[in-house]
Amino acid sequence: MIVRYNIISYLVGEGFKNILKNKKSTGAALTIMCMAMFVFGLFFILGENVNYVMSQVESEQGMQVFMKLEASEEQIKEAERKIRAIDGVNTVERVPAKQSLDEYKETLGDSALLEGLDEYWPESFLVTLTDLQLNSSVQEQIKAIDNVDPQIQSSNTTIEMLYKITKGVRFVTLGILVILVIISVFIITNTIKLTVHARRKEISIMKYVGATNSFIRWPFIVEGIIIGVISALITILIVGVIYNVVTGKIIETNTFKELNLKLYTFADMFNMLLMTYILLGAGIGVVGSSISMRKYLEV
Repeated sequence: MIVRYNIISYLVGEGFKNILKNKKSTGAALTIMCMAMFVFGLFFILGENVNYVMSQVESEQGMQVFMKLEASEEQIKEAERKIRAIDGVNTVERVPAKQSLDEYKETLGDSALLEGLDEYWPESFLVTLTDLQLNSSVQEQIKAIDNVDPQIQSSNTTIEMLYKITKGVRFVTLGILVILVIISVFIITNTIKLTVHARRKEISIMKYVGATNSFIRWPFIVEGIIIGVISALITILIVGVIYNVVTGKIIETNTFKELNLKLYTFADMFNMLLMTYILLGAGIGVVGSSISMRKYLEV
């Protein structure tokens, strides 16, 4: 146990020594890593918020299901029960006939053509979905329910467009994040290469006296991890400050107020972002260090 502790303390100590010995390369690595991770964080947060906003918009996109005029109260309640039981249905709100007719009149400017239809306007339900992709499937199942009018009112074009936008945003965001990770690995690899090159004689001597490749490699890997983690902590502080300022202004705009949309608070995203940054920073450090050491550890 003591031996293991000594090895860990040696590796960590050597990692910090390497950082302090090579202040210029370390500073350059931290700066570039912070920039790369800052951009990564922006797209990560953008992607999460776009998905969050789209989910709010999705929840408002529903379909109006009309009952047949001759349906009794018991039949209406039975239809409601069956609609709620359909997989993919999120909420079911019963809309009294008078309320539905009044809303339709308001839409048409209280047209005189609708006067006297109170007794001929059916009860209906406003149904929202858990996933817009299930729109067609849910509609078909609802139409099969007894005493339901097969003419369901739904913004199918809008729903399909929202689904495509959501899918596109997720794809583009993922692609950008992958590219940024590759760039970050390239940066940290070349930065640590400079450090390794400066200590190539020391590495050669260590190999001559019998040091294993693992013993030589680990201090540099630890150095890469330290640089990655420090970059992550610095970046998350910067991102947090900027995010709170920007989102504070966005949610005050008329568009967000009128649509009653919300964005994630930084507190909501902090734990996920912190873990992502630390794992990303440490991972990039390990990969970058391992790649940069290959040339100097060849037998």
